[in-house]
Amino acid sequence: MQRVLITGATGLVGGHLLRLLSSDSRVDAIVAPTRRPLQGIPGVVNPHDPQLSDALALVTDPIDTVFCCLGTTRREAGSQEAFILADYQLVVDTALVGLRLGATQMLVVSSMGASSRSPFFYNRVKGEMENALIAQQWPSLTIVRPSMLLGEREKKRANESLLAPLFRLLPGNLKSISAFDVARAMQALAFSPTKEALRIVKSAQLRAIAADNTLAK
Repeated sequence: MQRVLITGATGLVGGHLLRLLSSDSRVDAIVAPTRRPLQGIPGVVNPHDPQLSDALALVTDPIDTVFCCLGTTRREAGSQEAFILADYQLVVDTALVGLRLGATQMLVVSSMGASSRSPFFYNRVKGEMENALIAQQWPSLTIVRPSMLLGEREKKRANESLLAPLFRLLPGNLKSISAFDVARAMQALAFSPTKEALRIVKSAQLRAIAADNTLAK
C-alpha cells in the first residue's frame, strides 16, 4: 500500500492523476497540497494556501511516493521569476518534503526538450529542475517528458490551440499526447518496479504505456 504526495493536482495532468490514484486500491493515503481547495475528491487530505510552499509545510505524515505535476508557461506565470518559482523551486520543494517524510520514489512531469544547456528559457529551466532532482539522489526517480499536452484547461493557451492540429500529425516523441494518457502512464510507472535509480520516459513511451491495459491498471 502506498502513501502518496501529489502537487499540481489542480492542473491538467495532475487532476487526472489525482482521480486515478483516489480510485486505486494500491493507494491508501493521498495528500494533495494546493493553492485553492480541491472539489469533489473524497478521502484526499488537502492542505491549501495561496502560497503553495506554505501548504507544503503543512504536510507531516509519512510518504512513500511523490508525484509532481506542477507546470505553467512564461506567459501564464507573468514573469521569468514567477515561472522559475512554479516550474523549478516549487518542484524542488515538493521533492524535499517527500524526502523528509521518508519517500523513496518520485515521479515528475518535465517537458520534451528539457536541457540545462538549451538556448530556450522554458527548456533550460525544465532541464535545471531535472538536474536538481537528480542531485538529490532519489532511490527511484522517474522523469516524464511529454510532447504538447491535449486536454481541456480552465484557461486556454493560445499557442496550444493553434499548434495542436499540427502536433497530432507529427511522428514519435513529437506527436501530441493527451494529459489523461500522461497521468495513466505515471500511475502505471509508479507500480512498475525498476532497478534503475533514474528513468527518463519520453512521449512515445508514455503513449505506449498508457495504451497497455495490463500495465496501466
